[in-house]
Amino acid sequence: MSATYEKLSSNKAKLSFVISAEEFDAAVSAAYKKNVSRINIPGFRRGKAPRHVIEMHYGKGVFYEDALDELFPAEYQAAIDEYKLEPVDRPELDVEQMEQGKELKFSVEVFVKPDVTLGAYKGVEAERNVAEVTDDDVSAEIERQRERNARFIDVTDRPAKLDDEVNIDYAGFDGDNQFAGGTAEKQNLVLGSGTFIPGFEEQLIGHSVGEDVDVNVTFPEDYHEKSLAGHPVVFKVKINSIKEKELPELNDDFANDLSFDTLDEYRADVKAKLVKDAETRADSQFENDVIEKAVEACQVDIPDAMINSEIDGMMKDMEMRLSYQGLKFSDYLMYTGQTEEQIRGMYKEQATQRVKGQLVLEAIKNAEGIEATEEEVDAEIAKAAESRKKSLEDYKKTMGESTLNYFKSMTTMQKVVSFLKDNAVAPKADAE
Repeated sequence: MSATYEKLSSNKAKLSFVISAEEFDAAVSAAYKKNVSRINIPGFRRGKAPRHVIEMHYGKGVFYEDALDELFPAEYQAAIDEYKLEPVDRPELDVEQMEQGKELKFSVEVFVKPDVTLGAYKGVEAERNVAEVTDDDVSAEIERQRERNARFIDVTDRPAKLDDEVNIDYAGFDGDNQFAGGTAEKQNLVLGSGTFIPGFEEQLIGHSVGEDVDVNVTFPEDYHEKSLAGHPVVFKVKINSIKEKELPELNDDFANDLSFDTLDEYRADVKAKLVKDAETRADSQFENDVIEKAVEACQVDIPDAMINSEIDGMMKDMEMRLSYQGLKFSDYLMYTGQTEEQIRGMYKEQATQRVKGQLVLEAIKNAEGIEATEEEVDAEIAKAAESRKKSLEDYKKTMGESTLNYFKSMTTMQKVVSFLKDNAVAPKADAE
């Protein structure tokens, strides 16, 4: 292999390749042997036509593309390894010379993990502030617990009201035409939850079990289904049942149901957990502030491919969270009137900051020579092993190299963040 490397920018590289004529011809011969069985030439049995006959029939270059496909992966990977590049996107191939009896010449341009120019990251101003937990905070948390323990009781003697859960069948019509995706049966809906298109839930209030209701709404102008965007439509709805929310009484019996002897004991436990949560939030905010200051001080040109890859992961996480709630992503788009591209756009800034943060932490790691020790990595693996009720030794036997590398990377990044926090300073008081 003969490959040369040229740095085009802080995030893009060019690799130029020259393959000997002999090696290229051998690849062409291999391509002929691989494909000859699929080529039919009059006068020859299938798979028996000589190479020169096929080339006369289809042209000299009939096997060139396949030969290049055969050579490229190994040559490209060898160059990536030699120059220690980290591609983040597919390479763009440009063939400069591909002829029989001559050297094969081609080049690729590829986006790579970008260079990071670090700014000040030691001694950044940041402070850990723990929010006070008040009695109102405790009461609010207890109310949320009451809501989680609420029962829904069938109602037959009155119409639906706000906060009731109704079970409905519905079908959507644009004029006289029933539109796709606007039909469901036995759908539960809490009135006032804002789950459906604006204006839908309010029109069910005041109606009783067994009633058929025409719900008139207008889809948002930016609705993902262009044929419905901005259109007034009618949902023909039947109310199958109405359930009323009943909260448990706030007394010792309520505390007993939650495994506490008295309500006072339960309150004390709630407060202790809220205090711990406040401390955790303070730690997280302090950490985020320190990282943010380091990121703000750096310069880096991030390839779009890295940002899009991060958005892809965020979208998958979103779909998974929706599935846990029993909701399909397509249904979520319909209910909210959003498009997939709009959601990706909403995630772009956050994804950019995530990628930038990862690159900056890695640059600081390299600048400071920070690496996790084997003992530190084992401590993190032990936590994972414990959650799976396995010993460290048994769990490590099941781990592949990629999983081990993940723990090494994660533990090292934690050390980098700890380094930044340890070197942070309290903000200077404003001069009076």
